[in-house]
Amino acid sequence: MAMFNIMLYDLFRSMLFQLPAELSHDMALWALKNGGQYFIPSVLTPSQHLNPVKIANLHFPNKIGLAAGLDKQATCIPAWQKMGFGFIELGTVTPQPQAGNAKPRLFRYLEDKAIINRFGFNSCGIDQFLENLSRFVKNQKKCLWGINIGKNKHTDNNLAYQDYCLCLEKAYFLADYITVNISSPNTQDLRSLQEPDNLSKLLDKILTTRLKLEQEYAKYVPLFIKISPDLTDSDLKSILNILMSRKIDAVITTNTTIWRPAVQTSQKNAEAFYAQSGGLSGNPLFDLSLGCLKKCADITSGNLPIIASGGIDSVAAAKLKLAAGATLVQIYSGLIYHGPKLVRELITEL
Repeated sequence: MAMFNIMLYDLFRSMLFQLPAELSHDMALWALKNGGQYFIPSVLTPSQHLNPVKIANLHFPNKIGLAAGLDKQATCIPAWQKMGFGFIELGTVTPQPQAGNAKPRLFRYLEDKAIINRFGFNSCGIDQFLENLSRFVKNQKKCLWGINIGKNKHTDNNLAYQDYCLCLEKAYFLADYITVNISSPNTQDLRSLQEPDNLSKLLDKILTTRLKLEQEYAKYVPLFIKISPDLTDSDLKSILNILMSRKIDAVITTNTTIWRPAVQTSQKNAEAFYAQSGGLSGNPLFDLSLGCLKKCADITSGNLPIIASGGIDSVAAAKLKLAAGATLVQIYSGLIYHGPKLVRELITEL
């Protein structure tokens, strides 16, 4: 049965890959939302939960998570749970609904198993997002879920804290953890929030809000920060010192990159690849992201848990990230190219 479903996914993927990238993306999510989970072989076996990983007082059923950006509206949770993820990160979600950047904004490069996107925080808005998510609360919960929050496109960076605090306030009671996304390259000037002075001011506002919510709900929700792989060594060290000084619960390394490494794709596609703006994910991101992870591990010396994301598309890649200092890993593009069987392999081997 499992082999049949793997073959079925491969056939489904080959059909989808004949379509424009964002159309196939939307169709895949629609299928997962509307019964697609019944075609996914379950990997929810006792062995999946034998060795939970503890970070920030949370017990993760296994080390494998879904990265933010795939399920932005929180509509496909049964499918992710059926695949066996130990945790899923939903969003990025913004306070108000917004369409994101103009289309086309999603591009696949099959020969390199790469994706470039410039979605720009397309979001249904926090209220609709939480309405979607609340439908699954009463169902048996098989994994943890995090909520990745961002700011609206037209919110000035000086007021960005208002957007993040609003999302934090509204999402707090449903989240196992919350990730602050200040590293997407697809919203103008968003990454400037990573600059040390800006980051310190933003986190002070967010942490003050979190303390109030902790007292109100008698519940501590960990805060994670997702960073860019394109930081200078100096900025990276400053950021990590700020995160440790404020006792942020974990750092996620990394988001997508604006850098364009050498690729194996055909000359025609290579020209389009290097000219295309947006964040690069998938296999070509791996080395850059791994390098950032190693620097983080060296700077933090075990004082800040690290979650690895970026270019993980095999068991070997995940093992390299874990060996470099990560405790958990997240996948996105690897799932697009390899399907649910990748989740099964990672759970089995890690």
